[in-house]
Amino acid sequence: MINLPNLLTFIRIATIPFMVFVFYLPFAWGHTVAAGIFAVASCTDWLDGYLARSLKQSTKFGAFLDPVADKLMVSISLVLIVGEPQFQYLSLPAKVYSVPIAIITIPAAIIVGREIVVSALREWMAEIGKLTTMPGTQIAKVKTTVQMLSLVILLYCAPGTNVFIAIAGYLLLYVAAVLTIWSMILYLKTAWPVLKSQ
Repeated sequence: MINLPNLLTFIRIATIPFMVFVFYLPFAWGHTVAAGIFAVASCTDWLDGYLARSLKQSTKFGAFLDPVADKLMVSISLVLIVGEPQFQYLSLPAKVYSVPIAIITIPAAIIVGREIVVSALREWMAEIGKLTTMPGTQIAKVKTTVQMLSLVILLYCAPGTNVFIAIAGYLLLYVAAVLTIWSMILYLKTAWPVLKSQ
Protein backbone atom coordinates (compact mmCIF):
# COMPACT_ATOMS: atom_id res chain seq x y z
CA MET A 1 0.00 0.00 0.00
CA ILE A 2 1.40 3.40 -1.00
CA ASN A 3 0.74 6.06 1.61
CA LEU A 4 2.79 9.06 2.76
CA PRO A 5 5.05 7.17 5.21
CA ASN A 6 5.76 4.44 2.63
CA LEU A 7 6.40 7.07 -0.04
CA LEU A 8 9.03 8.68 2.18
CA THR A 9 10.65 5.27 2.62
CA PHE A 10 10.72 4.78 -1.16
CA ILE A 11 12.31 8.22 -1.55
CA ARG A 12 14.93 7.26 1.04
CA ILE A 13 15.87 4.21 -1.03
CA ALA A 14 15.85 6.26 -4.26
CA THR A 15 18.38 8.74 -2.83
CA ILE A 16 21.03 6.03 -2.38
CA PRO A 17 22.26 5.98 -6.02
CA PHE A 18 22.49 9.79 -5.99
CA MET A 19 24.52 9.68 -2.77
CA VAL A 20 26.96 7.20 -4.33
CA PHE A 21 27.19 9.26 -7.54
CA VAL A 22 28.02 12.56 -5.85
CA PHE A 23 30.41 10.87 -3.39
CA TYR A 24 32.65 9.91 -6.32
CA LEU A 25 32.42 13.20 -8.18
CA PRO A 26 35.88 14.79 -8.64
CA PHE A 27 34.86 17.98 -6.88
CA ALA A 28 35.62 19.28 -3.39
CA TRP A 29 31.91 19.51 -2.58
CA GLY A 30 31.09 15.90 -3.56
CA HIS A 31 31.54 14.43 -0.08
CA THR A 32 29.67 17.32 1.53
CA VAL A 33 26.63 16.79 -0.71
CA ALA A 34 26.76 13.01 -0.14
CA ALA A 35 26.81 13.58 3.62
CA GLY A 36 23.89 16.00 3.28
CA ILE A 37 21.85 13.48 1.28
CA PHE A 38 22.54 10.83 3.92
CA ALA A 39 21.60 13.23 6.75
CA VAL A 40 18.30 14.23 5.13
CA ALA A 41 17.48 10.60 4.31
CA SER A 42 18.22 9.65 7.93
CA CYS A 43 15.76 12.31 9.12
CA THR A 44 13.04 10.84 6.89
CA ASP A 45 13.55 7.56 8.76
CA TRP A 46 12.26 9.25 11.90
CA LEU A 47 9.62 11.22 9.97
CA ASP A 48 8.00 8.26 8.20
CA GLY A 49 7.71 6.40 11.51
CA TYR A 50 6.16 9.44 13.18
CA LEU A 51 3.69 9.95 10.33
CA ALA A 52 2.74 6.27 10.26
CA ARG A 53 1.84 6.44 13.96
CA SER A 54 0.19 9.87 14.00
CA LEU A 55 -1.83 9.31 10.80
CA LYS A 56 -2.57 5.70 11.74
CA GLN A 57 -1.09 4.56 8.43
CA SER A 58 1.11 1.75 9.70
CA THR A 59 1.13 -1.18 7.28
CA LYS A 60 2.84 -4.56 7.14
CA PHE A 61 4.51 -3.48 3.90
CA GLY A 62 5.87 -0.37 5.60
CA ALA A 63 7.13 -2.44 8.53
CA PHE A 64 9.02 -4.60 6.01
CA LEU A 65 10.30 -1.76 3.80
CA ASP A 66 11.53 0.63 6.49
CA PRO A 67 14.31 -1.58 7.92
CA VAL A 68 15.29 -2.59 4.38
CA ALA A 69 15.83 1.08 3.51
CA ASP A 70 17.86 1.63 6.69
CA LYS A 71 20.08 -1.38 6.08
CA LEU A 72 20.70 -0.39 2.45
CA MET A 73 21.66 3.15 3.47
CA VAL A 74 23.99 2.04 6.24
CA SER A 75 25.62 -0.85 4.36
CA ILE A 76 26.28 1.15 1.18
CA SER A 77 27.61 4.11 3.18
CA LEU A 78 30.01 1.79 5.01
CA VAL A 79 31.19 0.34 1.69
CA LEU A 80 31.89 3.88 0.43
CA ILE A 81 33.83 4.77 3.56
CA VAL A 82 35.86 1.55 3.76
CA GLY A 83 36.79 1.91 0.09
CA GLU A 84 37.87 5.55 0.46
CA PRO A 85 41.71 5.76 0.25
CA GLN A 86 41.88 8.89 2.39
CA PHE A 87 40.95 6.92 5.50
CA GLN A 88 44.27 5.08 5.21
CA TYR A 89 46.05 8.31 6.11
CA LEU A 90 45.70 11.07 8.69
CA SER A 91 47.27 14.36 7.70
CA LEU A 92 48.56 16.44 10.55
CA PRO A 93 50.36 19.77 10.00
CA ALA A 94 53.81 18.26 10.44
CA LYS A 95 53.39 14.75 9.06
CA VAL A 96 51.11 12.31 7.22
CA TYR A 97 50.48 9.15 9.23
CA SER A 98 49.58 5.81 7.68
CA VAL A 99 46.52 4.25 9.26
CA PRO A 100 45.82 0.47 9.12
CA ILE A 101 42.72 -0.09 7.01
CA ALA A 102 41.48 -2.45 9.75
CA ILE A 103 40.73 0.58 11.94
CA ILE A 104 37.81 1.52 9.71
CA THR A 105 37.02 -2.01 8.48
CA ILE A 106 36.54 -3.67 11.89
CA PRO A 107 33.62 -1.52 13.13
CA ALA A 108 32.08 -1.60 9.64
CA ALA A 109 32.22 -5.42 9.62
CA ILE A 110 30.70 -5.57 13.11
CA ILE A 111 27.80 -3.33 12.11
CA VAL A 112 27.05 -5.21 8.87
CA GLY A 113 27.45 -8.59 10.60
CA ARG A 114 25.01 -7.58 13.33
CA GLU A 115 22.43 -6.52 10.76
CA ILE A 116 22.68 -9.91 9.05
CA VAL A 117 22.35 -11.85 12.32
CA VAL A 118 19.44 -9.82 13.69
CA SER A 119 17.62 -9.75 10.33
CA ALA A 120 17.93 -13.54 10.02
CA LEU A 121 16.78 -13.98 13.62
CA ARG A 122 13.76 -11.71 13.15
CA GLU A 123 12.81 -13.50 9.91
CA TRP A 124 13.00 -16.88 11.62
CA MET A 125 10.98 -15.61 14.61
CA ALA A 126 8.34 -14.28 12.21
CA GLU A 127 8.12 -17.66 10.46
CA ILE A 128 7.35 -19.42 13.73
CA GLY A 129 4.98 -16.64 14.86
CA LYS A 130 7.16 -15.38 17.71
CA LEU A 131 8.26 -12.01 16.32
CA THR A 132 6.15 -10.15 18.89
CA THR A 133 8.56 -11.39 21.56
CA MET A 134 11.36 -9.34 19.99
CA PRO A 135 10.50 -5.66 20.46
CA GLY A 136 13.00 -2.96 19.52
CA THR A 137 15.17 -1.90 22.44
CA GLN A 138 16.11 1.59 23.59
CA ILE A 139 19.77 0.66 23.08
CA ALA A 140 19.02 -0.09 19.41
CA LYS A 141 17.57 3.41 19.01
CA VAL A 142 20.63 5.01 20.58
CA LYS A 143 22.84 2.81 18.40
CA THR A 144 21.02 3.97 15.28
CA THR A 145 21.42 7.65 16.24
CA VAL A 146 25.16 7.34 16.94
CA GLN A 147 25.66 5.24 13.82
CA MET A 148 23.91 7.75 11.56
CA LEU A 149 25.88 10.65 13.06
CA SER A 150 29.20 8.85 12.56
CA LEU A 151 28.34 8.05 8.94
CA VAL A 152 27.37 11.66 8.20
CA ILE A 153 30.76 12.80 9.54
CA LEU A 154 32.75 10.14 7.68
CA LEU A 155 30.91 10.68 4.39
CA TYR A 156 31.68 14.40 4.77
CA CYS A 157 35.41 13.78 5.24
CA ALA A 158 37.52 14.40 2.16
CA PRO A 159 41.22 15.03 1.53
CA GLY A 160 42.00 18.21 3.42
CA THR A 161 39.25 17.81 6.03
CA ASN A 162 40.40 18.67 9.55
CA VAL A 163 41.90 15.52 11.01
CA PHE A 164 40.01 15.91 14.28
CA ILE A 165 36.68 15.74 12.41
CA ALA A 166 37.80 12.41 10.92
CA ILE A 167 38.89 11.16 14.34
CA ALA A 168 35.49 12.12 15.78
CA GLY A 169 33.86 10.07 13.01
CA TYR A 170 36.12 7.10 13.81
CA LEU A 171 35.31 7.28 17.53
CA LEU A 172 31.56 7.54 16.97
CA LEU A 173 31.69 4.59 14.59
CA TYR A 174 33.41 2.51 17.29
CA VAL A 175 30.80 3.59 19.84
CA ALA A 176 28.12 2.54 17.35
CA ALA A 177 29.86 -0.83 16.89
CA VAL A 178 29.89 -1.43 20.67
CA LEU A 179 26.20 -0.48 20.93
CA THR A 180 25.55 -2.74 17.94
CA ILE A 181 27.01 -5.73 19.77
CA TRP A 182 25.10 -4.80 22.94
CA SER A 183 21.76 -4.55 21.13
CA MET A 184 22.42 -7.84 19.32
CA ILE A 185 23.07 -9.57 22.65
CA LEU A 186 19.77 -8.18 23.98
CA TYR A 187 17.93 -9.50 20.91
CA LEU A 188 19.57 -12.91 21.30
CA LYS A 189 18.79 -12.96 25.02
CA THR A 190 15.12 -12.25 24.29
CA ALA A 191 14.99 -14.95 21.62
CA TRP A 192 16.99 -17.55 23.57
CA PRO A 193 14.01 -19.29 25.26
CA VAL A 194 12.41 -19.78 21.84
CA LEU A 195 15.70 -20.94 20.31
CA LYS A 196 16.13 -23.55 23.05
CA SER A 197 12.61 -24.90 22.57
CA GLN A 198 12.97 -25.53 18.82
